Amino acid sequence: MKKETAVKLKWIRLASAAVLLNVAAQALAAEKITLMVGGYEKQIYLPAKLAERLGYFKDEGLDVELLNEASGVDAENEMLAGAVQGVIGFYDHCVDLQAKGKYIQSVVQLSHAPGEVELVSNKYPQIKSMADLRGKNLGVTGLGSSTNFLTQFLMVKAGVPLGNFSSLPVGAGSTFIMAMQQDKIQAGMTTEPTISRLLKTGAARVLVDLRTPEKTREALGGDYPAASLYMPNDWVQKNKPAVQKLANALVKTLRYIHSHSAAEIAAQMPKDFYAGDPESYVKALEQGKGMFTVDGVMPKGGPETVLSVLSAFSRNVKGRKIDLSKTYTTEFVLQVK
Repeated sequence: MKKETAVKLKWIRLASAAVLLNVAAQALAAEKITLMVGGYEKQIYLPAKLAERLGYFKDEGLDVELLNEASGVDAENEMLAGAVQGVIGFYDHCVDLQAKGKYIQSVVQLSHAPGEVELVSNKYPQIKSMADLRGKNLGVTGLGSSTNFLTQFLMVKAGVPLGNFSSLPVGAGSTFIMAMQQDKIQAGMTTEPTISRLLKTGAARVLVDLRTPEKTREALGGDYPAASLYMPNDWVQKNKPAVQKLANALVKTLRYIHSHSAAEIAAQMPKDFYAGDPESYVKALEQGKGMFTVDGVMPKGGPETVLSVLSAFSRNVKGRKIDLSKTYTTEFVLQVK
């Protein structure tokens, strides 16, 4: 009898251990990571939502929560405050923040062109160039945002000093459109699908196009690595297995983008991302998906272009010694199978 009881106790202990191991495995498999996206309905940040919709984060054993923030600079502040582990935003913040003594790095470079356009209201047919925007109000997503960086550079390049125009934070989508309709801004930097919505109604026209690598090189002097997953350098060093899983999911998503049609990609996205016009959404994606990298690798010379652009107007960056090697890493994307 004692022997039978001992055997039962042994099996109970084994069963309990198995349950505990299973619970631990599930907890490990559901590793929680929160990422802030600077407007996940924007096509420039499409890989983040697409990875979620395709189940690639879950395939890596991650429970990734994507939080939405209209402006990249606000997303950046959330990360610096420790509210999120990383940001899907523009790489140029990595350079800008190092100039302020804060070290963050791109761990997956999602694009090598901004995917942005400077639109000008058709109420002003006399405006033919950025130089003609002297004294005007120019829409940006937020002050300190990448749209603001690019706007300032293009104006300075056109011979218009800072202080001779105003940057007005108007977000994107409906708030940007309303600001232009109400003449609060006469021009502005925005992305798809906002671009297509304004062009389709005839309310605006393109002044400077940064949607493709070719157009970007013409305007900015080289490849401009833009959308990326960036994270604090110290967090990356302490959490390499988690970062590798994020890289795996996002690089697989980039491969999906380049191996599927715009219509197939759009079909995976939430319907409200179409802004009521799925045809225009697909057309814009078809024309612009070349902005995305194939492998998540930082384009050669890209960081130097970004540093050159920021140095042209930013008092924070100009004359500062910036160690570009600390603003990005290819360690993780090169290990993706």
